[in-house]
Amino acid sequence: MIKLYNYLTIEAINKLKEEIEYRKVVVRRKINGDLKEARAHGDLSENFEYKSAKRDRAQNESRIRYLERMIKTAKIIEDTTSQDEVGIGKIVSIKFLDEDEIDKFEIVTTVEADPINNAISIESPLGRAIYKHRIGDQVIVQSPEGSYPIRIEDIFIK
Repeated sequence: MIKLYNYLTIEAINKLKEEIEYRKVVVRRKINGDLKEARAHGDLSENFEYKSAKRDRAQNESRIRYLERMIKTAKIIEDTTSQDEVGIGKIVSIKFLDEDEIDKFEIVTTVEADPINNAISIESPLGRAIYKHRIGDQVIVQSPEGSYPIRIEDIFIK
């Protein structure tokens, strides 16, 4: 079964609405200015600036439609975890038992996920495995690369 929605918090939806507004007001205005300037250069068939501005406009409008669809189909979630449980918006210190390494991750919604900066989605394999667990719990994470054991070392409220 294909999932046709994202779990989003009210805060995540508000961020998406801010991005939509920015793209509609600021980015559209800049792109329209770029198009107007490029048209003034004459022959549009070989005008790189014109083609680039048209591409930018298409990408911006596509992003706006994507964000609006994401909001429209979102399932609103609230963090109902207690202070000593892993939940959305909390920072979790995890020990990877196979490698004897400790790393910290912020638990976020899918939209806010940024694995490079250790912000992981509750829908990711690691996020799903640790969600609602407590300090000291050992969990086996099932990922596409295989399974691995971890232990929750600490939970911080952001």
